[in-house]
Amino acid sequence: LEEAARDADFVIEAAVEVLDVKRRIFADLDRIAPDHAILATNSSALVSSLIADVTNRPSKVLNTHYFNPALVMKLVEVVKGPHVSDETAEIAYQLCEKLDKVPVLIKKEVEGFLLNRIFRAISREAQWMLEMGVASVEDIDKACVYGAGHPMGPFRLNDLTGIDLTYTMAMEKFRATGDRAELPSPSVVEKYVLGHYGEKTGKGWYDYSEK
Repeated sequence: LEEAARDADFVIEAAVEVLDVKRRIFADLDRIAPDHAILATNSSALVSSLIADVTNRPSKVLNTHYFNPALVMKLVEVVKGPHVSDETAEIAYQLCEKLDKVPVLIKKEVEGFLLNRIFRAISREAQWMLEMGVASVEDIDKACVYGAGHPMGPFRLNDLTGIDLTYTMAMEKFRATGDRAELPSPSVVEKYVLGHYGEKTGKGWYDYSEK
């Protein structure tokens, strides 16, 4: 970490979606990186205001959420929390453009930001319909692709991003709020316990073992 950050102008953290882990990393980055450096988290769930206070540069700490897979997807959410300076947000936005990405500025910190809030609503409905026996994984995905024009359905997308990430993010939100509605759905819990995380394990909502 020290070798990577000690001369950096802009640092992007992409560790596991666990708040304590990120806070430890940012405390270390604040010590290692130059005073002028901007420290960004790629988190899609944890807002930077939960992290910035462990640093001596809160105005230079923000979310820049690169969509997965980052080498393919163009969208980046630049999130301007109440502690983030206009200059920091502008530099982050311009950096995304220089990287040939398509940034969008989120003017207020809201959990889940912009697109993931929309995806979450779709995913919850999809999981409910699956668990209630309304339709199969395949047919729910087909409906989203051929009816709504999505590039892939919610279950195929979840296999790509990782069912383990879905589980971890839901559990972190439950721990933070105590709201049982934030717990992962039974079908997600089942996949997580079985170690069926999606493409990376060869099995998730779909079976990739023969590919």
